[in-house]
Amino acid sequence: MSRVHLAVVLLLGITSVHATPNDDTDLAPWAIETITPVHDRVIRWVDITARNLDGFFGTLDSQEVDNESYLRLSSDFDWMESEDFEIDPGIRFKLDLPTTRERLRLIIESDPEESRGTLEEQGAEPLRPQDDSLSNTVIGLAGLGNNDPTVGWKTQAGAGVKVRWPLNPYARASAERLWQLGDGPWQLSSYNRASWFEDDGYSARTQWDLGRPLDSSRHLRFISQLQWQEEYDTLEFSQGAQINEVLGPRSAIRYAGVLVGDSASTPRVNDYYLLADYRRDLHRQMLFVDIVPELHFPREADFQPRWAISLRIEMLFRANLLKR
Repeated sequence: MSRVHLAVVLLLGITSVHATPNDDTDLAPWAIETITPVHDRVIRWVDITARNLDGFFGTLDSQEVDNESYLRLSSDFDWMESEDFEIDPGIRFKLDLPTTRERLRLIIESDPEESRGTLEEQGAEPLRPQDDSLSNTVIGLAGLGNNDPTVGWKTQAGAGVKVRWPLNPYARASAERLWQLGDGPWQLSSYNRASWFEDDGYSARTQWDLGRPLDSSRHLRFISQLQWQEEYDTLEFSQGAQINEVLGPRSAIRYAGVLVGDSASTPRVNDYYLLADYRRDLHRQMLFVDIVPELHFPREADFQPRWAISLRIEMLFRANLLKR
């Protein structure tokens, strides 16, 4: 079944939500019967592939331990005022090799953060994933340091290649930390990464995230980012504030305000924007939809308001969704 055909089936199935009384799905029975066999076959392939690779590089326990590998297919439908409507299909995957990581961890990752461009191009990142592409896949080995960021810096260093021709070697190091601030509800986390890619040069990024729960269903976060890439040779910054609210067992919404700018010597803001990201679990933690209206005030438009809206349909193929 092609991705376009699958998207049509899902959209038609959602429109007839009244046809099913189940609490864990919004799809009509006929849509469930169409997508379930395809979904189960792909999950089995993901699970078997991950366990066989883990067994080759790790131990025989790979067939028994929990495995968190996944494959995610998505389609984005994006519109911004004064720009063309865009449809952007994407694929992202993670291979979890739990017994291998006791020695050196094998990294197979699509859409690494170094390939996502400037902070302004990333838009709502890290609120939602963007720029999925198989050409951005990297394969390498990484050694892990401390694994608990609450007691010390969790570090990782590794090297490998970006999968395209000619091959693009890379090296990277990262460190993250999580602090509980006093006896109160506030938590502060820090994530830092330095990288080198032969074709793209050096890059460095740091993110600081300060947050606390407001009540049982809402969480407040303040996210600060700095990024430098040799390709652009400028220091970028972003500052965001957001409230995440759980609306029910299968839906949540995120309200955010963000400013993005650049330059260390003469800082300037390039864009202000507001957004609301509504996310719904359409079907048993395997099919999701995001609806994201945004209001931008970009420098290129003399800070005049520009509306934008995105619709993302996402299907997740995760091994633990299928009983072995």
